[in-house]
Parts: sequence; C-alpha cells; structure tokens
Amino acid sequence: MKSVRLMHALCRRVQHTFLARRRDVEQRRHYAEKCDSVFKGVVVGVYAKEGDRQPKMTPSGEKFDDRVQGKITDLIRETGLSGQLGKGRVFMNVDAEFRAVAVVGVGQEGAGFNDLEMIDEGMDNTRVAAGVGARALQLQGCTDVFVESMEYAEQAAEGSALAVWRYNTNKRRRDRTLISKLELYDSPDSDAWMRGLFKAESQNLARRPTPTIFAQSTVDALCPCGVSVEVRSMDWIESKSLNSFLMVAKGSCEPPIILEIAYCGTAPEDKPILLLGKGITFNSGGLCLRPKDCLSMYRGCMSGAAACPRDVVSLLNGKTLGFVDVSKAGVMAMVDPMLYAQTIYKPRMVVDIATVGYAVCPALGGAAAGIFSNSNFVYKQFEKAGALTGDRVWRLPLWRYFKELIMPNETFDISNRGRGPASSCIAAAVLHELVPCVDWAHLDIRNVGMLTRYNPLPYLLKDRMTGRPTRTIVQFLFQMACPDGK
Repeated sequence: MKSVRLMHALCRRVQHTFLARRRDVEQRRHYAEKCDSVFKGVVVGVYAKEGDRQPKMTPSGEKFDDRVQGKITDLIRETGLSGQLGKGRVFMNVDAEFRAVAVVGVGQEGAGFNDLEMIDEGMDNTRVAAGVGARALQLQGCTDVFVESMEYAEQAAEGSALAVWRYNTNKRRRDRTLISKLELYDSPDSDAWMRGLFKAESQNLARRPTPTIFAQSTVDALCPCGVSVEVRSMDWIESKSLNSFLMVAKGSCEPPIILEIAYCGTAPEDKPILLLGKGITFNSGGLCLRPKDCLSMYRGCMSGAAACPRDVVSLLNGKTLGFVDVSKAGVMAMVDPMLYAQTIYKPRMVVDIATVGYAVCPALGGAAAGIFSNSNFVYKQFEKAGALTGDRVWRLPLWRYFKELIMPNETFDISNRGRGPASSCIAAAVLHELVPCVDWAHLDIRNVGMLTRYNPLPYLLKDRMTGRPTRTIVQFLFQMACPDGK
C-alpha cells in the first residue's frame, strides 16, 4: 500500500508541474501575444443512430441542447449528422458564451471492450471524437476549448490534448499555430481529466527532437517532482566504456547524452523496473545512407547510421558484437547502456523501447507496436495496457530459431545483423542475449514511434511525430504498481 500511495503522490506532483507550466505558457501566449478577446468553443458528442432511432446526444450534449432551447437537435436534423464516429460539424453563434460548438459523432452508445480488436472501443471512440472536435475548434481560432467527458473524462482529455498540440519551436512567432487551452465541460470528474492531460502531455514531450532539448525538457519536468535526473555527457560515457553507444554517437556533431532517471516509490530494498529508451536523432549524421525521399520521415525514426561497417566492439559483459550493418545502429546504441543499467540497478524487470527493425512496418503497419518478451505475464500486462490506451501491442516470436541467426560467428560472438530478412525478430534476439535472468520486454516501435503515416488516428496528425507508445508505458507501470487496479 505504501508503494501505491507514493506512486499516486508522484503522479499528482508530476501532473501539477506539467499543468502549471502549461497554463502559464498558454496564458502568456493567449493574452500577451494575442490581443484578441477570449474565443470560447465547446465540444459535445452525439451517438450513432440505431435502426429507426435518430442520433442521440450524450447526457452533457442534451444539457447543452436544453441550454440553447433545442437548437443543436434542430441543426443535427437539418445537416443530417448521423453520429458516425469522428464525423461532425461546427456551428457558430448558437450560444452567447460558446461562440463555436463542435458536435461530433461518438459511434455506438454503450461500446465497450472488443476482444477481436483487442481494444476498449468506448474509450477510444471518446479519444477520436474529442480529438476531432477540439482540433476543429482550434482551426476556428478558439482560444479556450471546453470538452465534455462523453462518459470517459480521462480519454477525452487525451484525445483533445494530443489533437491540438503543435511543435512550434522552429517557427517564427507570427507563424505559430495557436494551441487552444483545454477545459472539462459539465463533468465532476476533474481528477480523471487531469490524468488524461498528464498522459497526453507526456506523449507530447516524447514528440520533441534532439538530445539536448529532450534532456532539458526532462530536467524541467521531473526535477521539481522529486525525481532524480542525471545528464551523462561524453566524458562520463567514455569513462564507463559504453563502447557500443559511442560507436553510433561518433556519426553526429550533436553531443551524445544518456539520461539516468531514478524514482523510488517503494522500499529502497525492493528491486526496480528498468526502462531503457533509445533515441538517435535524425540518423546521427548518417543522412547520406538514406534515400532522399525518406529524410523527413527519419527525423521521427531517430535510429541511425554510425562510424564504419564491420567494426567489432567489446561489450561490458565481455562478449564481442560485430557491427556488420550500419542501418542496424539502433541495437548497437542500446547494448552497453542496457548492460550498465542492469549492473547498477539490479532490476526485477527490464523493458526497452526503440525504433529498431523494419520488419514490424509491413507486418503491423501503424496498428500496433511489436512486442517481444520472455514472460507471458509481462506480455499480458502490456496487452491489457494497450487495449485501455488504444495504443496496442502485438506479440512477435522470440524463438531459439532467431538466436541461431545471430551467432556463432568465426570472428565475434554476436552479429548486429544476423542472417535473413526477419530484422525485428533478429534485433530482439540480440537484445535478449543481454538480459540473462529477469523478466524482459522489448517494444519495437519502428512502425508507430516515427511519423503518423497510414490510416492515422484522428487525434494524431498525418506525417507528424507520434510520441507513441508513451501512454501504454504509463498504464503498464500503473498496473505493476497497483495490480488491483485501484
């Protein structure tokens, strides 16, 4: 119980830090940079019609309709809105306070968990509807967007916050996209709304590039919450002989950084869960190794090329790793940091997240991240987490067959490329060699952690960085800390 209380306390501190900074930035942007008056909009939902029954508004939608003397019902009838998921209209000057009203379809009323789709459709429908509505009002110029819960306040916050976010840093001030301020409309469930905003802000943080910017953002976000953040620079990396990481880092003029983040939410003697995330920004100088028509995509891939082919590096565990293929630099960057972290923290579980093998792209498209695990329990927890967040995972094989493809070799112990076309399975086999005796999961996010491309989720813009699967990791950790779900 103590660990649960501590984790909840951490979540509250992180939420307050994120939201306080967010409100401050938005307030300055909306009221200092722009001289326009406040422009309020509201998002309400409508359920799909069934049989002869007409589309039905959500409870909050019905209240708003009563507030405006039935005008929304009349407009739904006149415009032929059917309640189809993600389809809607924006109506102007219906209400004195909310000058713009987005009425968006939420799909079938009472939608729940779908076993075949491995997703809670009620939750994800809310994300879609809230995201579509919030973005539509953002494009209308609304400074303040109020979103109803559609029975899932947390998911409404996630969808709307992900949908309105933009990376404006590299744009001139006058060309920046207005990021609307979000508020919950007509619901007492403010705690769930705050959790959703926190998760979405975490995912948005993961959509920002370059090691230095990411490191500074991490320090700013976590240090005020009592989380230890150590920024390890080149000198430290060299002193620890993290050779596999250094080989990849040599290809870039951007200095390499390892962030060592620690939080103790339970008794100090309890073994922790180790998370390892790999990020190689814009291919670490290896752009000449990529087709020119793919360069913009690889700003999101963040997995890169390295020094020179056919190098052999000695790892911290004494084994040698052959650097046979420069396009497989992602695994190389992870190897020694993973060994170092296990030595220092002695975790009970290891989870690594990285864009690694291309094979997950044609296999899964943008539908789910590939997951490899030596534990059925760990996989089931990730499966559940992905079903709740709408950011699914799909298990791929970790068979001995693939381990035989990476070794033995006449000149080194392990090959970073292996043999054959199953690149994601081969990369997982290499990483599995580094986790000798603990529960482990490897999430290959090459297909979902880059840019949104095919059949994009309505709350993530096409051809933009996704930040996936941040919310699934958060949900997984919550399930580990609170197995009873409370």
